[in-house]
Amino acid sequence: MDLKLEGKIALVTGSSKGIGEGIARGLAREGVVVIVHGRNRAKAEEVALDIVAEGGRAYVVTGDLTRKDDVQRLIADAQAFERPVEILVNNAGGSGGTEDWATTRAETWAACYDRNVLAAVRITAGLLPAMRAAKWGRIVSISSLAGMMPPATRPDYAAAKAAMIAMTASLAKAVASDGITANTISPGTIHSVSLDQAFRKAAIAQGLSADAPWPEIEQKVLPLFAQVPMGRVGTLKEIADAVAFLVSPRAGYITGANLRLDGGLWPGV
Repeated sequence: MDLKLEGKIALVTGSSKGIGEGIARGLAREGVVVIVHGRNRAKAEEVALDIVAEGGRAYVVTGDLTRKDDVQRLIADAQAFERPVEILVNNAGGSGGTEDWATTRAETWAACYDRNVLAAVRITAGLLPAMRAAKWGRIVSISSLAGMMPPATRPDYAAAKAAMIAMTASLAKAVASDGITANTISPGTIHSVSLDQAFRKAAIAQGLSADAPWPEIEQKVLPLFAQVPMGRVGTLKEIADAVAFLVSPRAGYITGANLRLDGGLWPGV
């Protein structure tokens, strides 16, 4: 299916590694001009250079999304490359720790909220005027299944990701008449670098070699982390494909939605 994304301009925050990198690469494969973002310029440039080497088009912006001055500069840089940004993927964020109810502090919650929710708010607010003027835009925010199925630990992260879902539902209603859609994606257990490392470490405790084939490790270790009905973890490509569809003209009547990529894990306990 032709998603009609050729030449569209997309900014993917937090795309120098992990899920964001996977999304940036996936959009580039669909012909999108991708603006790679990260706090480390060398890492962001490495991703952008790989995209270009594979026949795509990419630029780089850097900045800390919790700093107003950085965000303003980043937006100005992004809007100046070819034409205003048409697609925004709010991916930057993360938990930043292992907060639990025995040690939780309000300051940690505030920092997590800033890193996830307010970072997305700052970028979105800065890019909306141009999208409204063009009468077309796509905004996808990456939440988490933790926002819907909060675990006992990392309550700050679960609360922040839940807030992103509510934030996006409000935004979708506010910009619908401007030709802009806003949706969230809530990934479950995804095969990222960090997950791979955690699974291989757990594999050793289960009597496997850390260098065992991934399917063997996945089958043995996944049930220790999550009871996924599909019996496997998701892939970065599957997330990228979902994002590509949501930001495409073909998804023009989908807005305010929260798409779960969890292998059937929801609803659960």
